[in-house]
Amino acid sequence: PFEGVAWTPRPPQGPPQGCFACIAKPPALQQSSPVLSPSSAVYLMESKSCKGDSLRPAVPCKHSVEKKTMTNPTTVIEIYPDTTEVNDYYLWSIFNFVYLNFCCLGFIALAYSLKVRDKKLLNDLNGAVEDAKTARLFNITSSALATFCIILIFIFLRYPLSDY
Repeated sequence: PFEGVAWTPRPPQGPPQGCFACIAKPPALQQSSPVLSPSSAVYLMESKSCKGDSLRPAVPCKHSVEKKTMTNPTTVIEIYPDTTEVNDYYLWSIFNFVYLNFCCLGFIALAYSLKVRDKKLLNDLNGAVEDAKTARLFNITSSALATFCIILIFIFLRYPLSDY
């Protein structure tokens, strides 16, 4: 199609300088004469070349200033704490509720144990830890008071008050 056109080899260049957005865009073609002569066709072919061409002045990348001010993108991975480490004292609460329910303290401990399980499902670790401490406190209190009452009952059965 282009008879008599001489192709001139380009000098070897390194990789084009600038960002991908500037390299990928074809340069704006300058208005030339409406009739294409072989020399203007060579000019058009050469004007679509890469940034490092000697035929076209090197235009500084407009994104290079933005690159210097932008920080490298980072990926944030949220790691939830392991909620299985929070003890809910569920079995101890059931035992206290069924056998050692002193002044309904076993029932309160069971309620807090269930709250711990719910908060573990919702990944509310701080709330689960606080409710676990409360459930443990009620379990300890219920177990201690019920054990103390059982010991008192055995003492009074062994040594009735009539002996004193």
